[in-house]
Amino acid sequence: MRKLIVTEFITLDGVVEDPSWTFSEVPFEEAAYDIKGREQEEASALLLGRVSHDEFAPVWPSMEEFEAYNAMPKYVVSSTLQGSDWNNTHVLRSLDDVAALKERTDEGDGPIYVHGSATLSQGLLAAGLVDRLHLLVFPLVLGTGKRLFADPGEKVKLELIEHAAYDNGVTLQVLDVVR
Repeated sequence: MRKLIVTEFITLDGVVEDPSWTFSEVPFEEAAYDIKGREQEEASALLLGRVSHDEFAPVWPSMEEFEAYNAMPKYVVSSTLQGSDWNNTHVLRSLDDVAALKERTDEGDGPIYVHGSATLSQGLLAAGLVDRLHLLVFPLVLGTGKRLFADPGEKVKLELIEHAAYDNGVTLQVLDVVR
């Protein structure tokens, strides 16, 4: 079974919405973003919610730094999206379809990455489909905005398997979901 990994830029208070604050509020430190290159190298597929798809699809195809993501299979979980002009993009209608995708190995056995997509990630966590979280935690409290962890949310036990701290205050937390 392929791993499903949720990767997020997140504030200390859990906000993941519109991460423009990652560049405008915290000094850039290249080392903090090394995880992003690793993710793209090991991913076998990209899974998105409708909102993230609609934000990424017009922009990512023209960006060289997302060349690998643009080439690989992409899946959008949506009950309303009819299709996508983004190369190699497929629509899934339910979390059951996501569970079936995790079982498929015709695209290799590499992990499936979820970028952004807070609402989808909440549903995936609640359904027990997430295997790992990659969190770049920014030293900010925004107070408002879409949060990764729903309130009230289900209890999810996590095990820290990798961590790093950077001079700009960003921390990396790689956490496995304990079942």
